[in-house]
Amino acid sequence: MKIPDIIPVTDLRQGAASILKKLQGSAVPLIITQRGRAIAVIQSVDAYEKSEHERELLRILAIGEKEIGEGQGHTLASVMKEADALLGDGD
Repeated sequence: MKIPDIIPVTDLRQGAASILKKLQGSAVPLIITQRGRAIAVIQSVDAYEKSEHERELLRILAIGEKEIGEGQGHTLASVMKEADALLGDGD
């Protein structure tokens, strides 16, 4: 993973349009600092949506792991049977 770019908030104020244009084609977030401390992170909408999608997948996997650990999981055969019933098995 590439290290994010870091810019002071004054640079953001002075060059917002060009900074936002640069973010559009990038998956790398931009860290904004004020008085030498990180205060915000800016990223493109595409990168944000991808990150949220990945986070949701991880959440679903964690729930599944917990259910399996508690003996609440489902077998592959039962899942496939239910999927066939929902999708219609071509009959």
